[in-house]
Amino acid sequence: MSVKEKDFKELSADEVMQKFDKESDKREVKGIWNIIINVICIAFAVFQLYTATFGVLDAHLQRAIHLAFGFLLIFLLYPGRKSWSRSSMNPLDVLLAIVGAASALYIVVNYQELVLRAGMNNETDFVVGVIGTLMVFEAARRVVGWPMITVALFFMIYAFVGPYIPGIMAHRGVQVQELFDHLFFTTEGIFGTPMGVSSTFIYLFILFGSYLEATGLGKFFIDLANAIAGWAAGGPAKVAVLSSGLMGTVSGSSVGNVAGTGAFTIPMMKKLGYRPAFAGAVEAAASTGGQLMPPVMGAAAFLMAEFVGVPYFDVVKAAVIPALLYYIGVWLGVHYEAKKYGLKGTPREELPKFGPLFMEKGHLALPLAVIVYLLVSGYTPMRAALAAIVLSIVCACLRKSTRIGFREIVQGLIDGSKGVLGVLIACATAGIIIGVVTKTGVGLKIATALLDLSGGQLLPAMFFTMVTSLILGMGVPTTANYVITSTIAAPALVQMNVPVLAAHMFAFYFGIVADVTPPVALAAYAGAGIAGANPMRCGVIAAKLAIAAFIVPYIFVLAPELLMIHATPLTITLSALTAIVGMWGVSVAMIGFCQNLLNLPQRVLFLAGGIGMIIPGHITDVVGVVCLIAAFMWQRTNKIKGAIKQVDDYKS
Repeated sequence: MSVKEKDFKELSADEVMQKFDKESDKREVKGIWNIIINVICIAFAVFQLYTATFGVLDAHLQRAIHLAFGFLLIFLLYPGRKSWSRSSMNPLDVLLAIVGAASALYIVVNYQELVLRAGMNNETDFVVGVIGTLMVFEAARRVVGWPMITVALFFMIYAFVGPYIPGIMAHRGVQVQELFDHLFFTTEGIFGTPMGVSSTFIYLFILFGSYLEATGLGKFFIDLANAIAGWAAGGPAKVAVLSSGLMGTVSGSSVGNVAGTGAFTIPMMKKLGYRPAFAGAVEAAASTGGQLMPPVMGAAAFLMAEFVGVPYFDVVKAAVIPALLYYIGVWLGVHYEAKKYGLKGTPREELPKFGPLFMEKGHLALPLAVIVYLLVSGYTPMRAALAAIVLSIVCACLRKSTRIGFREIVQGLIDGSKGVLGVLIACATAGIIIGVVTKTGVGLKIATALLDLSGGQLLPAMFFTMVTSLILGMGVPTTANYVITSTIAAPALVQMNVPVLAAHMFAFYFGIVADVTPPVALAAYAGAGIAGANPMRCGVIAAKLAIAAFIVPYIFVLAPELLMIHATPLTITLSALTAIVGMWGVSVAMIGFCQNLLNLPQRVLFLAGGIGMIIPGHITDVVGVVCLIAAFMWQRTNKIKGAIKQVDDYKS
């Protein structure tokens, strides 16, 4: 039975966000409750800006106040049940907001006493710790969803049942009070490194992103991408790739990026003639890649710097070439899809002109350039973000058409505080996982199990780490995704003498790619919703377009110079160039078209040549070149020349 695209309903960007992004399913209350929520948001922003400017508090205090604000806003903004009203306040949510905030503020009020007791917690502390931990779980359920909750609960259960588990995964067990004290009253659990990064760097970058959005930077990126590539073959698809990549530099959500840029680009692609499923897949693949794009990388870059123990700029620098390879792969995929079906670009007269557009709105991108410059110059991410926030407001005021007033500035504070909630509670929940790991040593146990499974061989170990990261990353936000995969999957590669940064980047990549990998491909399903396409079909195509993300991590583990680790300009250049040529071969194979439609043996030959070029080594490069040349010359002899007519290829 054939399933036509018309059988699938098109959704608006707001509907997509509510369906596929739990962070967007908020209350929209009016009257006194709206005022109360806005006041809390502004107070939250003022606290973060004040401590960023004049110095953060002691780690536990800073993080506890950060979480207290988070509890207040999450329980007031996110209803406990789907059936509860989004336009009125539920008394139970008010109660939970107060209880949650009180549990976090208990640490603030009793901080000196807790320090003097030096870990000898009493029964009151235990009760507060239990309540606070339960509040984290409930808040995460509302904002993040069940996938991450399931992982965290699994780890907590593991902490208690360790003595009863046979084999390598056994441990001595943890007492109930011991565990809750560890999770809530130390900086190795809920208030650990992820919460520390959230309460300092991440909040400021999200606030920065909210001001960039307020200035109209997102629309400028789309217009800019149209001016650059809208006229080319398959122009709207290339616009989607460019604009989503640009937005990804400051966006913290694959689904949010799909909804933000996809609302413009997907209808453009369909109008040009792209199949609905392909249009949704392009946006999904491009938006997911935004989480791999420096400088923010979905806020994971800050955590990676802390976990790996390297300067933040080293993480950003390492991510550049892999991210470019990813987008080159997606770009080539949409290019050859357009060539395959003879899809033209948008007429130039219907597109904005680059020169006038840049002169009119180019100043909006100046804060992005400045923040990169400051980071390169050695400024801390916090100072760089502060400067960029101020500059984004100043730059917007340079022209009347982009000027923002006091109301917009205040609204930016409110939006920034609301925007951080998903990351905040994900970091708190990730802290539970880390707390169990530090208490039981399960990270090393899993690493040992993966090594045993792989027989001590690097490639099988990488494969099992990939599978683990894909599973753990399903349905989990970017920041939490990295924390989970780096804690559980990355240690296996580190034990095999893979550079720590390369191991963490490997796990991170596959955790992110879970957003376009069926069966739980949230970004692809969001793109399918906007396009009115078959979600599973959209997920399959998105995974094909994102093929670089499945190949490149293997390469930078085998050739760390792609991450600029122990590399010279020459080795970086050679590795990047051969990898780009290889991506061309792989992309042609995935789409099944070069100059002419490819048969199966030709696709296999292109794929083999592409992979040969991507794999580091002179012998593989020679084999790759030979295969690619042979495949290219062979396809020129095909009887069917040039573009073909599109057919319905959507099967149930």
